[in-house]
Amino acid sequence: MTLKLHCFGESGNSYKAALALELSGLDWEPVFVDFFGGATRTPEYRQLINELGEAPVLEDGDMRLSQSGVIQQYITDRCGRFGGADEAARYEVLRWVLWDNHKLSSMAGMTRFLMNFLAEDKRPHEVIAFNQGRLTTAYGVLDAHLAGREWIVGDDITNADLSCCGYLYYPEPFGFDRTAWPNIDAWLTRLSETPGWKHPYDLMPGNPSDRA
Repeated sequence: MTLKLHCFGESGNSYKAALALELSGLDWEPVFVDFFGGATRTPEYRQLINELGEAPVLEDGDMRLSQSGVIQQYITDRCGRFGGADEAARYEVLRWVLWDNHKLSSMAGMTRFLMNFLAEDKRPHEVIAFNQGRLTTAYGVLDAHLAGREWIVGDDITNADLSCCGYLYYPEPFGFDRTAWPNIDAWLTRLSETPGWKHPYDLMPGNPSDRA
């Protein structure tokens, strides 16, 4: 049965799930969520797709899952990949997924949204500056951890990598210059050279150019 991922191209959290699906070899297809058209705020979406009013959402028959980290774990359980080589590694992967959700992706996603998807006169510049300061700390943590490593945990791609990269390939500016972080830069290059990797705007429907 084909897995269905409710997603949209601008969403880094959707990208985490979509990239995991694409690299897993599982049969899947994207279902476009018109986030910028208000789809996730409708009663129909909250009743039929996700009561939290968020994307991504994975459908597998009668199973419906939301939250990117949960979806990634489900993909791991289905395909046997990305979860870590042993028990210690599995907990380490989870540690980095939770760190990313709290310290990196949450700040990057919000900052990118405020800087690119709000009207210029509505952008809260003090909030943006505060978020960018927190992001600089997060980049430093990740860059230091990747020194001498190819992947965040162990010797192969795991959900830690697929989570932490979620917003870092997007072209819209939010204060991230990958050349300033050489270990992150090399890691992102390795990941993008993995067979099957796709850019978020090539992997999922939805692109800022659609609304230009």
